[in-house]
Amino acid sequence: MAKRDFYEVLGIARGASPDEIKKAYRQKAKELHPDRNQDNPQAEAQFKEANEAYDVLKDEQKKAAYDRFGHGAFEGGMGGGGGGRGAGFGQQGDFASAFSDVFEDLFGDFMGGRGGQGGRSRAQRGSDLRYNLRVTLEEAFKGVQKTISVPTAVSCESCHGTGAEGGAEPVTCPTCSGLGKVRAQQGFFTIERTCPTCGGAGQTVKNPCRACGGAGRVEKERTLSVNIPAGVETGTRIRLAGEGEAGLRGGPTGDLYIFIEVREHPIFQRDGAHLYCRVPVSITTAAIGGEVEVPTIDGGRSKVKVPAGSQTGKQMRLRGKGMPALRGGGIGDMLIELAVETPVNLTARQRELLMEFDRLSEDNNPEGSSFFSKVKSFWDGKR
Repeated sequence: MAKRDFYEVLGIARGASPDEIKKAYRQKAKELHPDRNQDNPQAEAQFKEANEAYDVLKDEQKKAAYDRFGHGAFEGGMGGGGGGRGAGFGQQGDFASAFSDVFEDLFGDFMGGRGGQGGRSRAQRGSDLRYNLRVTLEEAFKGVQKTISVPTAVSCESCHGTGAEGGAEPVTCPTCSGLGKVRAQQGFFTIERTCPTCGGAGQTVKNPCRACGGAGRVEKERTLSVNIPAGVETGTRIRLAGEGEAGLRGGPTGDLYIFIEVREHPIFQRDGAHLYCRVPVSITTAAIGGEVEVPTIDGGRSKVKVPAGSQTGKQMRLRGKGMPALRGGGIGDMLIELAVETPVNLTARQRELLMEFDRLSEDNNPEGSSFFSKVKSFWDGKR
């Protein structure tokens, strides 16, 4: 049976770029993988056909020979780029070469992680750390400097982060030759695994540091001073670069992220840059008007005029008495909400005066008069 054109096998044009060839092969490999097509007896043969096509077209010299001579370029030693590979592509070595190029693109971290980056560098970046910090509303208003203690991993002073006794440099792993991974042939698959000797580091330590056990870092509690800017809110995140966990064997340090939580305040409620304050006033002050003194977040006091006839829920605004906006943008306002208080535990004389006041105030309750007028109309309509 005549072989199909390699470009046809991968479903690409003859002028396809190397990236387009690799992308097409990846797609075909996913579609035709025998493990995904156990009910298709032709899948394995088609899978091998795609790998044979890719093995030729990925190589510039072999591709040039194939474009000129076709399949004949690899029969009988013809075509400069194809000699030596010949018609023997069915051997597992050539298949493994083609498939290993995209093995990790297809399977990600399967059996030992993405190739290439595991052991080519012995150093590993330290982890980022998170610290939850609670501040008061007053501290969020002014800004504050806080001292915090963070349990973390720091570079070992005994070995200077190398992991080796006396600070000696690690040596290349004899098992993986510094790659951090090893390959094993299983049928027509080449399986890559993390090197069991060096754990993917690519290097080993002959005499591990006794202080850190060869890790190059030790657990320690660090004390840091953190500047909290004015205007922070719950959920504000502050990044301290390089203040996280030390890297393994001299790797770069991670970052520390401070997450802010602003405590609830007994007097003020916050909404962004604005503050709300609920202020109780006597029924007399609400009726005839007057003044009330209210606190402000900066620790000061402000006098607020209460208009005569004020009702519960009436709001008044004190401009510029709110919270500063983070990173500039001005200062918010403070909103005063009145709560008219009903007196309790009345004396006999107070009750007498209130009853007399009630008899004289039939026309002084506009909201009540309007409500009960509507109620009367509602009842009349039901008859």
